Amino acid sequence: MKRKKPWGGRFGAETHGQVEAFTASIHFDLRLAPHDITGSIAHARMLGKCGILSRAEVEAIVTGLGEIREEIARGEFRTDPALEDIHMHIERRLTEKIGQAGGKLHTGRSRNDQVALDLRLYLREAIGQIRDRIRTLQAALVAKAEVHLGTVMPGYTHLQRAQPILLAHHLLAYFEMFQRDRERLADCLARVNVLPLGAGALAGTTLPIDRAYAARLLNFPKIAANSEDAVADRDFAVEFLACGAILAMHISRLAEELVLWATAEFGFIELPDAFATGSSMMPQKKNPDVAELARGKAGRVYGALLALLTVLKGLPLSYNRDLQEDKEPVFEAVDTIQQTLDVLSPMLGAIKFHTERMRSAAADGFLNATDLAEYLVTKGVPFREAHETVGRIVRECLESRQRLEDVPLPRLRHFSRAFEADVLKYIRLEACVERRRSAGGTNSRLVGEAIRRAKRALRLP
Repeated sequence: MKRKKPWGGRFGAETHGQVEAFTASIHFDLRLAPHDITGSIAHARMLGKCGILSRAEVEAIVTGLGEIREEIARGEFRTDPALEDIHMHIERRLTEKIGQAGGKLHTGRSRNDQVALDLRLYLREAIGQIRDRIRTLQAALVAKAEVHLGTVMPGYTHLQRAQPILLAHHLLAYFEMFQRDRERLADCLARVNVLPLGAGALAGTTLPIDRAYAARLLNFPKIAANSEDAVADRDFAVEFLACGAILAMHISRLAEELVLWATAEFGFIELPDAFATGSSMMPQKKNPDVAELARGKAGRVYGALLALLTVLKGLPLSYNRDLQEDKEPVFEAVDTIQQTLDVLSPMLGAIKFHTERMRSAAADGFLNATDLAEYLVTKGVPFREAHETVGRIVRECLESRQRLEDVPLPRLRHFSRAFEADVLKYIRLEACVERRRSAGGTNSRLVGEAIRRAKRALRLP
């Protein structure tokens, strides 16, 4: 037997089965159920405060919704595509439980403002969870940085060895990226945290509702100022996905370096066995699949952002059914980001760094060439002249297979009379690192201060 539609009074024929299947969203919006119930409880209490529902009706509705929440938690809640979405399922079940009072819950609201509220409540919760997970990843980075404050490694530009830096400094660069992600999400929350409930289908309601009271019950600091915008707005979801895309990009960059560093060519890290996989054919292989998947999953989040932008780009005001397509991209992005952060943090904490290999790589490749040029600058040589002079020294070293620090002073003075006996001490690897005392540099004291600032930001002991 076909269920009667809540909107069925206008129609003389039953909905075609294929249309019911095509338009149903219960298979993915069931996850909004806790938020739908939270919003409905607040709506019922607001209707009671305004005298639209009696105290007995409000209590029956609130009790019934609480029982439905428990049914859902126990996995006993039955769904039917004919009821289309989670809102109609909950309303129908409430009416079955408490009778005619259940049919009064929808007074003064539409599914249009109801679903906008549910999505905002869902995202508000998801943003908090993601920010917590980012913090966990940041804490793992800071812990590694603290251990490796004295570890020297090559810094890169163009994926070529460039200048010596501290491993701690490099790890804290990712801390800064993820800190911006946390800040972006916190800022996004300001746009998410706006109450749409009370906008109705698009024009508000003639009933004497109290939106400010509903906002207080649901902890929304702001109320949507325009009823049409309230039901049609998904900017907050787009902004969340944009924040998520940037976060996924940062995760992918970190994952890419872990993949590179685990290769024999780099040899900077040893991946923990518990976070690596093998080959079905080659018994010697240890593959960085977790990092590779973390890198690859950025595409899913990018796709979610593009999908929602495409849904929205041609929609006239106000609500259109196209907006049903807003939820799956958001859910996909939330799931992908949370799962990736959940596995990346413990993996990072278990990685072993080959510090001697890193230092050896930093000592090779003339990473102190800039320091040698800057030494000449301290002796009054113009930088462009110093740059050219050191370039010629490097060319000779390449031919003679020498390092800069192995070139004897008399030979250096052949290139410039500005070289003096202190030059060899000046271009020692650790000296090159420690002299970088400009704000934000890789000097160990500055990096130590950065670690302490990071711990304070994360409220770590």
